[in-house]
Amino acid sequence: MLLTLTITSLFLTLFVYFALKPNSRKSKYPPSPPKLPFIGNLHQLGSIPHRSLGALSKKHGPLMLLHIGNSPALVVSSKESAEEIMKTQDLIFADRPPSLVFDAIGYRGKDVALARYGEHWRQVKKITVQHLLNIKLVESFRVVREDEVASLVEKISRASGPVNLSELVISTTSNIISTIALGRKYYDEKQSEGNGFNEFLEEFFLLLGAFHIGDYIPSLGWIGCLTGLDARLKKHSQQWNNFLDQVIAEHIGTGKDVDNGRKDFVDMLLEVEEGGSVGVPFNKDHIKAVLLDTFAAGTDSTYTAINWTLAELVRNPREMKKVQEEIRRTVRGNSRVTEDDLRQMSYLKCVIKESFRMHPPFPLLLPRNCMQNAEVMGYQVPANSRVVVNAWAIGRDPEAWDNPEEFRPERFINSGVDFRGHDFGLIPFGSGRRACPGISFAVAKMELVLASVLHGFDWEVPGGASPEALDMTEVQGATTRKKIPLILVARPYIYSP
Repeated sequence: MLLTLTITSLFLTLFVYFALKPNSRKSKYPPSPPKLPFIGNLHQLGSIPHRSLGALSKKHGPLMLLHIGNSPALVVSSKESAEEIMKTQDLIFADRPPSLVFDAIGYRGKDVALARYGEHWRQVKKITVQHLLNIKLVESFRVVREDEVASLVEKISRASGPVNLSELVISTTSNIISTIALGRKYYDEKQSEGNGFNEFLEEFFLLLGAFHIGDYIPSLGWIGCLTGLDARLKKHSQQWNNFLDQVIAEHIGTGKDVDNGRKDFVDMLLEVEEGGSVGVPFNKDHIKAVLLDTFAAGTDSTYTAINWTLAELVRNPREMKKVQEEIRRTVRGNSRVTEDDLRQMSYLKCVIKESFRMHPPFPLLLPRNCMQNAEVMGYQVPANSRVVVNAWAIGRDPEAWDNPEEFRPERFINSGVDFRGHDFGLIPFGSGRRACPGISFAVAKMELVLASVLHGFDWEVPGGASPEALDMTEVQGATTRKKIPLILVARPYIYSP
């Protein structure tokens, strides 16, 4: 009897101690969902991770610690926690985690987007911003954008039936980037399947979004060989290398674009290499790495954003009519939209913001790496944790947005909220040191394409189907695309004098 009372008393004492202890080990880390041995929370990512993680964050909170195999991962799902990571403690979280996929394709950290944080990254970013992405240079390429978008409008005008807008838009965005970066067009929507630059570029986007188990459970890295992923990465890396070697050799031979004498990105980067004043090693591999960044960020993401925006407008006829009236009133019967016209289209800018809120092209921003033990909003974050900012969940957060599931561009009228990294409820391009430096390039293309196709045509779902029934299913890749191509009927708009 005495022994039973003693054991019971000891059990109750220990229970009360651990239950009431404020700084117990269990309470100092962010909350976590239950995990399985060895794989941790890997099984809970699902096929559309931003949605799976968004659902988990509703249960466990805006800061959540997952374990993906051996790797701790902090999932950030509120604007307050995003601001803490990307502004207040930006330096601590400015690194990128290692990636077998990125290393295989991206010249092992010689670029800007994926390189580890340090002096080399700072200097290459400085080169990119000063020589390639400054506002003056963005404006200097407007003729490329306007000519290519005019070609897009002409192709739509010639169509005799429903138009595959997805195919036409990716052709347009790809050719704008390849002309600006490489000096000429490479993408051709008429190119035969299984051959050429089109398929090559599509494989690039698929591989950028590939999941390699070896990044999270190194002992299972061999699975990449078994599934064929390692072989695809190796083959594609060699194809990129050969292609860009040829492009660079052509530029060295001609000095600049022989068609119009205008310098492109390759010319400018070759001048930087020749000048030798960077302060860190900068050679042909660095040039190729920066060009890869240009294609990854400047093609797929812009195409994806345009596609989602057009789809939402088709599903919301009132907003479609409102933005078309603004565009047509601004252009005043002219046959082409110019970039000067865009400055007066305030509602179009609201539409784009709302599209970015609901459909950020990279819903899980490029991962960051915690460089040292840190404290975020009262929780401990271990060094070398991956940090995943769920921009999709932040854009759908009812604490930050009224009726977040509704497409309502009016919410941005007379609002100072923007998407350039200062308002943490809307961060499609990220923020802080690792924000995308090419925002101006991306937005210039997106605004011109949207204004032009909305100016010249009225759009309908084929077969008289209801606009609300348009399929909005997502598919995961480098970006989160619309799974079903956007195929619509274009009715030319008749201008009245």
